[in-house]
Amino acid sequence: MIRPLWEITLEAALARLTDKVALVTGAASGIGRASALRMAGEGAAVMCADIDAAGAQQTAAQIAEHGGRSAAVELDVTSEDAVKDALDQTVRELGGLNVVFNNAGIGGRMLGWDAVIGVNLTGVYYGTFHGCAMMAARGGGAVINTASVAGLVGLVGYIPPELEGQPVLPGAGAYVAAKHGVIGLTRQFAVTYGKRGVRVNAIAPGYIVTPMTAMMREVPEGEQFITELHPLGRLGQPEEIAAAAAFLASDDASFITGVVLPVDGGYTAR
Repeated sequence: MIRPLWEITLEAALARLTDKVALVTGAASGIGRASALRMAGEGAAVMCADIDAAGAQQTAAQIAEHGGRSAAVELDVTSEDAVKDALDQTVRELGGLNVVFNNAGIGGRMLGWDAVIGVNLTGVYYGTFHGCAMMAARGGGAVINTASVAGLVGLVGYIPPELEGQPVLPGAGAYVAAKHGVIGLTRQFAVTYGKRGVRVNAIAPGYIVTPMTAMMREVPEGEQFITELHPLGRLGQPEEIAAAAAFLASDDASFITGVVLPVDGGYTAR
């Protein structure tokens, strides 16, 4: 009996990452956890990396509970040596390296320039620089970087009325500068490594329901404000970013590199 084409296609889609090994940073929660679970669900072995070691272990355990292969590593992405070690550990423990998702990030509010640039830009640089080199030497792979709508346009955020007109905090603009930098890195490394079999792309999320946006969402006026920034009329879910990451990691995206994919409910369409 000949099986329907849709049935064969569906099976292939659900197993797009079979035999691939992925390193996901920021895997303890939010987009990182959702992406680690999604990639594992599509067949990848996943190294769950995060500065929150317990959270990374929980994500890895959740993957293992559902029959997937996983491991966890405590990782401060601002340390170049730690990033290199995490990549090496992924190869040692999981047997390869095909996908690097540089997702770890922190919010810009109250944290200052150095901290935000260190995690959101320098950390992505280390993962891209060393990840591309390692995968090129192993025959190719895919890098995905988490940018933001703040890497494409200026960021509009909720300011409580009592804080309007107050002096701008030190480090203002650091998040936007970092995310614009991530997009520049993505395009440059895509050009540099294209002929060596490594694709490099970025995702630009809108406001997503994660711990990073919790402070804004706890204030009813704040949640309403950021929700209305999206023409779809709602905030995004981590799983929606994970779906885009899994696609860019897969061979379905084999002719896509140097792209910044907005997953933003229409935020940047205004």
